[in-house]
Amino acid sequence: MNLHAYFSYPIIQGPMAGGASTPELVAAVSNAGGLGSLALSLLTPEVMQTQIARVRALTTQPFALNLFIQKTPQPSAEVVARAAELLKPVWSSLGWQELPLPTKWCEDFEAQFDVLVAAAPAVASFTFGILNVAHVERLHAAGIFVIGTVTTVAEGLAWQAVGADAVIASGVESGGHRGTFLGPQEDATLATAELLTQMVAALNIPVISAGGIMRGADIARLLALGASAVQMGTAFLVSDEAGIHPAYKQRLLNAGDHPTRLTRAFSGRYARGLVNRFMDIMEPLESQVPAYPVQNALTGVIRAAGAKAGDTEFMSLWAGTGVSLARGMPAAQLVQTLVAEWKAAAQ
Repeated sequence: MNLHAYFSYPIIQGPMAGGASTPELVAAVSNAGGLGSLALSLLTPEVMQTQIARVRALTTQPFALNLFIQKTPQPSAEVVARAAELLKPVWSSLGWQELPLPTKWCEDFEAQFDVLVAAAPAVASFTFGILNVAHVERLHAAGIFVIGTVTTVAEGLAWQAVGADAVIASGVESGGHRGTFLGPQEDATLATAELLTQMVAALNIPVISAGGIMRGADIARLLALGASAVQMGTAFLVSDEAGIHPAYKQRLLNAGDHPTRLTRAFSGRYARGLVNRFMDIMEPLESQVPAYPVQNALTGVIRAAGAKAGDTEFMSLWAGTGVSLARGMPAAQLVQTLVAEWKAAAQ
């Protein structure tokens, strides 16, 4: 399997969970010659099937499907009560008497995986963990190109060992969640270019570079360092087809020099976003919140309330360090613009 068989241009649209990577966005990127990626991790198997069918109705080009590798937790009542108490400064400021608890912590990964294999996309990527050899063999038997998301060389070598066809090397500049699964998340601090360079030296499979990539010149620089392609999330978050809340999109387009930082307060995993009131309130407490997906499920109702009110101070505003360079336009136009910039910079 050759990675370059799946796109005309080495630009992969990052899979952005939470409704950002709509079927329309994925199809637009693939139709423009990049590789669109549909985030499925937060969806039920039934909704997964509907969204995959929608992508197929909009494009005949290859596209990728992405899942979080996750186990369904069984937290004790004490752990949940403690977590709700840690969030009290936030939910009490919304005027609530208590924090409504979720009906489930996450989707069942094996059920989601079965749907993905049956759908047989050209490419599948995975974040937050590592598949076993049997999983990878099932994907390969279905003709699927397998990509793991990594933040350290050790993780890259682990994915190579289970049979992955490529890895996405996610630098610390990346927006949204980090894919760290070996060792403490706090220790995965390599910047995009440094991580890429180390990965290319250590691995025998293609390395896709991610993190803070916003312009064609960034693409040219990383390809020159040995990347087989780049993956871009924040750049596509503000495209016309992206499914994020309009108020969130405006915050990204108007970000200027507003800081981003890593926080685990929203989800229990480190993720980079624009600093807002929720992050500031929870900063002293974030080391104590339960791990993903428990914290993610507990804050879901808070984020939903923020979205309903159009109040970005209580929404997770995931974005990479290059957010000030984000350009709102149709996704196909963005791909064309990036390709033109990349070719100009490469000369």
